[in-house]
Amino acid sequence: MHTKLVLIIMLLFSKIYSYSQKIPEDFGYRHIAMKYQDDPVDIIVISKKGEEKIAKPIFFFCQGSLPQPVVKYDEKGLYGTLPFDENPFLEAYHIVIVGKPFIPIISDVNKLGKDYMYLKDIEKEMPPKGYTERNYLDYYVFRNNFVLKQLAKERWVKNKKLVVVGHSEGSSVAAKMTSINKKITHLIYSGGNPYGRIMNILAQSRSFDSDSVDEGKNTIEHWKKVVAHSNDTNLTNGDTYKTTYSFSLPQKENLIRLNIPVLVSYGTKDWSAPFNDLFQIEAIREKKDNCTFMSYLNLEHNYFPINVDGTVNYEVYNWDKIAADWLNWLNNSDNEG
Repeated sequence: MHTKLVLIIMLLFSKIYSYSQKIPEDFGYRHIAMKYQDDPVDIIVISKKGEEKIAKPIFFFCQGSLPQPVVKYDEKGLYGTLPFDENPFLEAYHIVIVGKPFIPIISDVNKLGKDYMYLKDIEKEMPPKGYTERNYLDYYVFRNNFVLKQLAKERWVKNKKLVVVGHSEGSSVAAKMTSINKKITHLIYSGGNPYGRIMNILAQSRSFDSDSVDEGKNTIEHWKKVVAHSNDTNLTNGDTYKTTYSFSLPQKENLIRLNIPVLVSYGTKDWSAPFNDLFQIEAIREKKDNCTFMSYLNLEHNYFPINVDGTVNYEVYNWDKIAADWLNWLNNSDNEG
């Protein structure tokens, strides 16, 4: 009787454990594991149900900042894997997202820290060392292009078209990937700053300038330290000096040299808006008719409206509208081609 009771308890615990430990396939995703320079690489592929093996082009989405798992869930179900509804894209594409280095590809949000970050030390907000040592622009660029080269061999991938998309930090990754990888046919550059991350930080700090405080000067002094220690991978205020330096390298020249269709998408209340406006002025001067600019009035970095008092209105979610505009642009650029 005692042995039977123990077996029942073990069975119950195993069921609870298996229920709590989800895998990407539980949500209809494919999980592909690769190696890049001996590092584990986890890839999520999202396809229309029943069309996983049908050959379609890849829609490659570059994550923004923070050590977040790609797939997040709780006891109620799946959190949004992409910031927008991916279903309209699945008619024509397989969506591919690559996880952050040494961050689990999937996690219960109850095991994550602030901003859904996967942290080795939650109290100190310390992500794994493997992540901080690889969290810089070129690592993502060359790793992602390696992944694309491998996926191009798959039968379910149609290689005549390859769309690369990046938002925020991911925009810099997408821009440099595209400048190197000639297989990429379309680029969507969203919420980025063509003149580098430090210009966003400086623009934001200038808004706090006063008669007695020169926040802009403080940022410039910080930048001097970043440049002096540009290979330092120790954490400082959330990012390493190497991270800040690499993502502050301007992508303007990489973007301006492209001849494929390029969409630049941004909110006019984003800190990067004046720099995207400047890039548009320069693109017009250079007669870059392959570049399309979509600016969204009164929207901030993640396309939320700004209230009269300057606060962000998180009640109005615009991402699906933005994504619909991207999809229309992709369809129109195909028709023009």
